[in-house]
Amino acid sequence: MSAPKIQTRQRQEQITQAALDLINDSGVIGLSIAGIARRVGIVPSALYRHFTSKDAVLDAVLDLIGQRLLDNVTHVRKQTPVPLQQLKLLFTRHTAMLSENQAIPHVVFSDAVYYGQPDRRARVAQIITSYLKEIETIIASGRQDGTIRMDVAPANAAVMFLGMIMPAAVLWNVSGGDFDMAAHEKSAWPAYERSIAAQTPKEAL
Repeated sequence: MSAPKIQTRQRQEQITQAALDLINDSGVIGLSIAGIARRVGIVPSALYRHFTSKDAVLDAVLDLIGQRLLDNVTHVRKQTPVPLQQLKLLFTRHTAMLSENQAIPHVVFSDAVYYGQPDRRARVAQIITSYLKEIETIIASGRQDGTIRMDVAPANAAVMFLGMIMPAAVLWNVSGGDFDMAAHEKSAWPAYERSIAAQTPKEAL
């Protein structure tokens, strides 16, 4: 790959991250080409060499969120082969990602998504569906190796997994950080694990 193409990709990544940071501070309504350019340290006209519009930047932000979710899955699979441990690590990484990026709920639940372009709603649906499919695969692996009960439906358990995270992230966001995500993480995971884990021989006695 030529140097100009690498530089272009790096600049696009910088712009996308700057947009996410700006949304974190000002919400989607505060997203502007001028504001993004200031954060990157370029003039607005230079930004248009990489993205045709603010909508294009917002689409790139959605792609970045989706990629980070899938990267988390890849990371936990490298850390351990045990499905239940993969889910626990994924839960921790996901909650940390949302705690560190208030912008993510802003974007996912914004009017720009739900009342904007239909293609953008479809993009969000695809991101969530792809992530759920990865979680389903982990759960299915746990059923195969006997660590997760066979009566656990992977699709339902995957939605339950996501349900531990998103409402808590919204509460943390609307409370200005007063909602204790760490305490939620500590109590929510054991409850979820008990709901899907196969009984150990000791528990079966």
